[in-house]
Amino acid sequence: MLTKYPRVALLVNPVTANAESNLATAVKMIHEAAGNGSDLVLLGEMAVTGMLNNDNPVHDLPLSESIPGLITTQLSETAEELGIWLGTGLLERDGARLYDTAVLFSPKGDIRLKYRRVQPMWHGRHADPTVYCQGTELFAAETNYGKMAFMICGDLFDDCLRRRMQDMHPDWLLHLYARCFPDGSRDQNRWTKNEIPEYAKQVSEIGVPMFSTSYVCIERFSQEADAFGGAMVIDRDGVVIDTYPLDKSGILYIDSEKIPRGNLKTHFH
Repeated sequence: MLTKYPRVALLVNPVTANAESNLATAVKMIHEAAGNGSDLVLLGEMAVTGMLNNDNPVHDLPLSESIPGLITTQLSETAEELGIWLGTGLLERDGARLYDTAVLFSPKGDIRLKYRRVQPMWHGRHADPTVYCQGTELFAAETNYGKMAFMICGDLFDDCLRRRMQDMHPDWLLHLYARCFPDGSRDQNRWTKNEIPEYAKQVSEIGVPMFSTSYVCIERFSQEADAFGGAMVIDRDGVVIDTYPLDKSGILYIDSEKIPRGNLKTHFH
């Protein structure tokens, strides 16, 4: 039950080929966000390594991480140290299986919510299905700031998943993504005029406010990981409250008390 409204920080953290450096930078940004009064800090899809996977298990398995692992341990400790809710995405390894995963840490550092992306387009159509796997369920966690649920990137554009999310009645939708345009451009006008309205349409069908963010790939070190960044806050009616520009690292802050929230929809269009 929602009794308090969080101040939210959406991190657009820079990602390079050096995962250790990326993690250190992300932790520094999390400290900055907490120092500015944030109660919930959110990072994007595969936020520390970038989406480096190329459907070759020999290449991809070493890039992944079990839970717990180095990334989740560091972020768990950071959440506990700062007393914040902290969400992030990572390439999860479970035995010989890989998942596009999101986790939410509580202010005590425990994993309160773990979600594996259901929509399969984080890998190619011909990727080995015994290695490149999906979750099957959506989940939500009750917090002192209401009920929170994850979706990852293309999940938001799946009709069935949107219906299921609507039926869960979360207070806040945490959406992690990593996007690029096929031509490699970082066209802000195209993103603002053509893409963001499509996200807003999906959010309005669910009827739940969404916080959404991505890492930004710098130095163009990898074609696979080349995400252009950005962040957005959209209310339950699909109104864009605020955005963060493409091709720039930084933090988008939002005081959620100002956002119309709650699931008032009674049917799915």
